[in-house]
Amino acid sequence: MKFKLDWTAFSPIVAIAVLGLSLVVSGGILLVLAAVALAFAVFAAVHHAEVIAHRVGEPFGTLVLAVAVTVIEVALIVSVMLTGGPDKAALPRDTVFAAIMIVCNGIVGLCLLVGGLRHHVQDFQLQGASASLAILCALSVLTMVLPNFTSTVTGPELSISQLVFVGVISLVLYVVFVFVQTVRHRDYFLPFVPARDPNAEDEVHAPPPTAAHAWSAVGLLLLSLVAVVGLAKLLSPAVEAGVAKAGAPEAVVGVVIAALVLLPEGLAALRAARLNRLQTSLNLALGSALASIGLTIPAVAIVSIAIGQPISLGLEPKEIVMLALTLIVSVITLGTGRSTVLQGVVHLVIFASFLFLSVVP
Repeated sequence: MKFKLDWTAFSPIVAIAVLGLSLVVSGGILLVLAAVALAFAVFAAVHHAEVIAHRVGEPFGTLVLAVAVTVIEVALIVSVMLTGGPDKAALPRDTVFAAIMIVCNGIVGLCLLVGGLRHHVQDFQLQGASASLAILCALSVLTMVLPNFTSTVTGPELSISQLVFVGVISLVLYVVFVFVQTVRHRDYFLPFVPARDPNAEDEVHAPPPTAAHAWSAVGLLLLSLVAVVGLAKLLSPAVEAGVAKAGAPEAVVGVVIAALVLLPEGLAALRAARLNRLQTSLNLALGSALASIGLTIPAVAIVSIAIGQPISLGLEPKEIVMLALTLIVSVITLGTGRSTVLQGVVHLVIFASFLFLSVVP
């Protein structure tokens, strides 16, 4: 155990050192070091997030990782917007859409599949899932579908007043969701822990970390997330060059960025599903999807208005179909409060279709 703690504390520091080294050194060896450091930083972030979650309890613990990762994602998107100019007008849309597809189909599908294979049937709070999906449907359609059908400005862009309105309602919906999740109806999001599952009981009743340990985990989590995003940005040019060389659409870059940033949440959600704590997995997954829209859209709207750079929020017809399918299937598969491997396979098939059509549109 001591080795694990030392390892998870050491990894973010090394990752930051590699990031600092990139300021004075360049080349293929640095990219390899950056890729390795990125992987270790991701695993360290998962560990420290779980320490915090165990200390503060649910659903606050899952909210910590979702918001922290999304804030860093917003910083990465905004930095690329500021340096990329008008050519990156569609990057926020592509990244947010990719995040929704990765979360709702990739992460959720994998959690349902792994949990179903190990525990056959898993239970979760239907009220919490329904509340999350209601907000997700409203946010995704209002921010990424409606812009195609407005007439003040030809879609997929919005006028300044429309952009302000979309940013405000996105933030309002997300703030209300957080209030419901953490205060008003907190019980809707508490983990369902069956007494028959010894692994889950051990996880719940394990002694919580001390306050000092939890605060050190907060600092190391932030350090890990900064390292993850910094290294992801460092590797982005190589990713863009690889995408261009392969002849794939530019939207694939948004998929790669979203996947790198969501790695810590995905691993934490998968681990919770293996421990038969599917509610924690859904809190992480759906919460991160909501944060990805509710925090990213207002941030990029402010930047777009401040620097006078238009952004394209409206999705293409193919993406609208994939989004509609994802939302419909999510409402159906999570509408019973119980899950099996079947639901996991359905979501993973949709995710595979999304990845394939991203490369071969």
